[in-house]
Amino acid sequence: MNQFLPHLSLLLLAAVFTAVKPSDLTASESTAAVSRFQEYLRIDTAQPSPDYAKAAAFITSQAESIGLESQTLELVAGKPLVLLKWPGKKSSLPSLLLNSHTDVVPFETDKWAHHPFSAAIDSSGRIYARGSQDMKCVGMQYLEAIRLLKKAGFSPDRDIYITFVPDEEIGGHAGVEVFVKSEIFKKLNIGLVLDEGLASPGAEYRLFYGERSPWWTVIRSKGAPGHGAKLYDGSAMENLLKSIEAIKRFRTAQFDLVKAGVKAEGDVVSINFVYLKAGTPTPTGFVMNLQPSEAEVGLDIRVPPSADPEALERRLAEEWAPSSRNLTYEFKQKVPVVDIYGKPAVTVADNSNPWWSLLGEAVKKAGGKLGKPEIFPASTDARYFRELGIPAFGFSPMANTPILLHDHNEVYFLFFPFLLGRAYVLHKTISCLPTKQKLYLKTPERNQLP
Repeated sequence: MNQFLPHLSLLLLAAVFTAVKPSDLTASESTAAVSRFQEYLRIDTAQPSPDYAKAAAFITSQAESIGLESQTLELVAGKPLVLLKWPGKKSSLPSLLLNSHTDVVPFETDKWAHHPFSAAIDSSGRIYARGSQDMKCVGMQYLEAIRLLKKAGFSPDRDIYITFVPDEEIGGHAGVEVFVKSEIFKKLNIGLVLDEGLASPGAEYRLFYGERSPWWTVIRSKGAPGHGAKLYDGSAMENLLKSIEAIKRFRTAQFDLVKAGVKAEGDVVSINFVYLKAGTPTPTGFVMNLQPSEAEVGLDIRVPPSADPEALERRLAEEWAPSSRNLTYEFKQKVPVVDIYGKPAVTVADNSNPWWSLLGEAVKKAGGKLGKPEIFPASTDARYFRELGIPAFGFSPMANTPILLHDHNEVYFLFFPFLLGRAYVLHKTISCLPTKQKLYLKTPERNQLP
C-alpha cells in the first residue's frame, strides 16, 4: 500500500484544515483510512438483495471506534437505517445532517476489469468497486473527516448527525421517505443536509441545489387486431408509434438546448424510452401474421423544478396519450417538483443564503473552487428533505474525475481529494456559523438562515 501514499496527500491536507499537523498523520494511519474504505466497498449491498445487516454492523463498529453515538432504526422491517450522533455543546442550535446511502446498483461482472466487490487498487491509484463513486466514498468521507476533527480535539457547537440509509437506488421509499416522517427525525432539528453529488471531469467541484423529479410513465394503446398483411387505420401499434414520434420531437428539442449550451442537463425535461411491449408471444417467439390489439411504452421522464408540471401533464394527456386515439397513461412514480409550501423544491444557492456562502468559502480556503450551482439531473434522497423546506446540497468532492456511477468499472481516484472537501467544509460549517440563531420556522422562508 505504501506506493499509494504519495497520492493520499488529501489526508495531510485534511489534517491541516482540522488543526492536526501533517507530521501527526503516520503512513499507517493513511493506509488504515484506505483499508477501511476497501472494507466498506467489499460489502455486497447491490440491489435487489443488499446485505444491509453487514453494512450496518460495519458502520456501527466505525462509529464506536471514533466515539460517536449510534442507533440502528428499522422503520421498515429488514431495512436498517444507521443514525450516528456527534453531540454539540449547544444542542438548541439547528443541527447538521450528513446523509449517504448504503445500497448500490447491480452490475455485470464480466464487463469489469476487477470484480465489483474486490475494491482492487491498480498502479494508477484507482480503486475499482461498485459504489466507489455512488456513494460509499461520501459516507466514508464523513467518518474519516470526523475522525480527524476529533483527533484534533475539536468539539462542535451544534449536534452533527450522520445517516447511512437503505434503498436510495430504488427510490428511498423504505429509507429516507419514511425517516423524514418519523418522530425521531422531527426531534433532530435539522438546519442543513449534505447529500450526494457527482464527480467533476474538470477542476471545479460540483454542487447541486435541487434535482429533477422522476415521472415514470407508461402509455398504453389499444386497437382492433388484424391480419399481418392488412393495411388499416387505428391499430394499437400505429396509435402508439404516433405518440412515440411526438415524444421524440419534444425530446430532441430539449436535448438540442443542452447540446447548444443554452441549458444544463438538469434544467431541461429529459425523456428516455425504457421499454416497448407489444405482440402476441409464442413458445418460439411472436406471431408474425397478427397485428396486436395492445401495445405499451415505458418512459423515464425527469422534470426540473423550473418546469411547469401542469403544462407538461396537459401535453401528456392531449398530445402524447390522447384518449381519442385509444391511449391511456399511468404514472408508476410521480415526484412533485414543489415543496410542502408550494415553492420549487430547491435550496437557495446564492450569497443571500449563509449556508451557501459558507460552503463556497470553505472549499475556496481548502484550495478548491465550486462550479456554478446545478440542478442534479437524476434523483437523490435530498429531495425528501427539500420537500420539507430543509436546505440540502449535493456535494461529492471528486474533481478531475470521470463520472462513472452506475457504469462498468466504476472507480474512485485515490489521488484526488478523498477527505479534503469534506473535512474542511465540515470544520468550517460546524465551527463558523453564528451561535445565536433561532430555530427554523415552519414557513417557506425555511431555506434561509434566520
